[in-house]
Amino acid sequence: DEPKIDNSTQEPMNCTNHTAYVQCLPAPNITCKDHLGVEKVFTGQEVGFYKPIACRSVNGYSYKVAVALSLFLGWLGADRFYLGYPALGLLKFCTVGFCGIGSLIDFILISMQIVGPSDGSSYIIDYYGARLTRLTITNATFRKMQTYP
Repeated sequence: DEPKIDNSTQEPMNCTNHTAYVQCLPAPNITCKDHLGVEKVFTGQEVGFYKPIACRSVNGYSYKVAVALSLFLGWLGADRFYLGYPALGLLKFCTVGFCGIGSLIDFILISMQIVGPSDGSSYIIDYYGARLTRLTITNATFRKMQTYP
């Protein structure tokens, strides 16, 4: 089954530790053995197992609001105040968005979701479905040596 989606966050219900579980119903007349060797015949109505799916943690920060604040009030630092960066918001307010250059840079960074909420959560985006993810290379990334024939 598809996961049940929370309308306020657009994420699967019961998302904990970036994982939600969806019920999987085996087709009728499927026989499975459990780890003890006991066979069970499914009728198609009972839950066979729970499939883990990835989900994002969100804390109420809307992507549309952040972009709108950055576009219209970025020169006052409203976008940074909204996202939880009060020091940068105050600095942008006092310098009128770093004479407009900082406002433009922040608009681009927020639009591309490079700058997000200060608590590390993700934005609430008004749809559920495929999303872009940013690929990064860290010290934990394994690089396979290329061999040439």
